[in-house]
Amino acid sequence: MQRLGPYFFILPAVAIMATGLLYPVIQAFYLSFFDWKIGTDLEDAPWVGFRHFIRMATDADVLESITVTLRFGFWTITIEMLLGVALALLLEKPIRGASLFRTVFILPLMISPVVVGLIWRYLFDARIGWINYYLGYLGIEPQVWLGDADLAFFAIVFTDIWQWTPFIFIIVIAGLQALPSEVLEASKIDGANWWQHILFVKLPMIRSILVIALLLRLIDVFRALEVMYILTGGGPGRATELLSLHIYNRAFDTQQLGYASAISVLLILIVFSLSFAILVIGNPMKDKADV
Repeated sequence: MQRLGPYFFILPAVAIMATGLLYPVIQAFYLSFFDWKIGTDLEDAPWVGFRHFIRMATDADVLESITVTLRFGFWTITIEMLLGVALALLLEKPIRGASLFRTVFILPLMISPVVVGLIWRYLFDARIGWINYYLGYLGIEPQVWLGDADLAFFAIVFTDIWQWTPFIFIIVIAGLQALPSEVLEASKIDGANWWQHILFVKLPMIRSILVIALLLRLIDVFRALEVMYILTGGGPGRATELLSLHIYNRAFDTQQLGYASAISVLLILIVFSLSFAILVIGNPMKDKADV
């Protein structure tokens, strides 16, 4: 009976997780076998089997949205990780004004994604946006930021970096401040310079934290929706239509709920595969096991 005790304590949490996470995934997989539309009962929806999954393999719009999502994820995650780690390293030591800077720096995380989208939509506006206004002082012609494919993609990448770099910063600086001072002092005594101190001592010691931060941002990239929907709506054309936004448009604009559910299953598989690869390569629990 004592062996079963811990399982009784975690049973409520497991039940809640199963209800809140597993049930929607199972339901999405089930709906993907039907040609279901809004306003009709599921019992009346025709059964299509794996037709939606076969259609997905040759759907140029789905493939394009996956490509856009992977490009978006590569640039945002790479820059956010570099900036977040660099800022954490610069501000880990107590310096004058560091507390104020940290407070101001994390403000984007506290803003609702809808508000973030509205703020940057007005800033990037070709006629009344502040970005074009101040570029005029530099002699740069006004740009149609959200009307050009390349500029619109830059806009969503820049907005995401502005919003989520503080997330990496908070995680990394917490890890740096928790490092044992004995190891850091020993590396200085051994003659390690500033770069060696960072590259061969600090960063390896917080490797597990970096892997977890990378994993969390990867998941967020594939579920990003609100900011992109308000900022560009996926346009111009499909230049900024992430996979999550494509699923939304399929479900509510064209009312193809069954097909949208099938694409949702694909999104889950992509996120699971990438997350599994990161965990296998990075293995954040390896350091714990070695200890």
